[in-house]
Amino acid sequence: MELELVKVNKPQDLNIIIGQSHFIKTVEDIYETIVSSVPNAKFGLAFCESSGECLVRIEGNDEPLKKIASDNALSVGCGHSFFIILRDVFPINILNQIKNIPEVCRIFCATANSVEVIVAKTSQGRGILGVIDGFPPKGIETAEGVIWRKEFLRKIGYKR
Repeated sequence: MELELVKVNKPQDLNIIIGQSHFIKTVEDIYETIVSSVPNAKFGLAFCESSGECLVRIEGNDEPLKKIASDNALSVGCGHSFFIILRDVFPINILNQIKNIPEVCRIFCATANSVEVIVAKTSQGRGILGVIDGFPPKGIETAEGVIWRKEFLRKIGYKR
């Protein structure tokens, strides 16, 4: 077995959800889930098929985001993984709905941070072991940090 670290390429202003599923139906189900949960969301979705033709299946409603998702899916190259690139929606708005899709097995991350994917490669194929999401802590939150956090959450509409 070999290990590889693959950097996800996406602009900083976009969010990404990386997950694993088990069925080609995932592509349409995730599409329907996103558009029915947040109709104004812009997104691209790519799913790595792991049997049959083994293609990267693509959906979404924004061509540049579909390209970012498919490029990352191909670069990581792990069967049954999916990549959702989001604009005008936070992952928190759709994450539970995506987790509730019957064929979705797991979510590796949902973030706007830089991401690296830890990939294991064997003679059979490739699989995601986990992700590196962002950077390590630089210290403990101060009183000023608490104020900033609370103001930020209210500013973006997640707390009153």
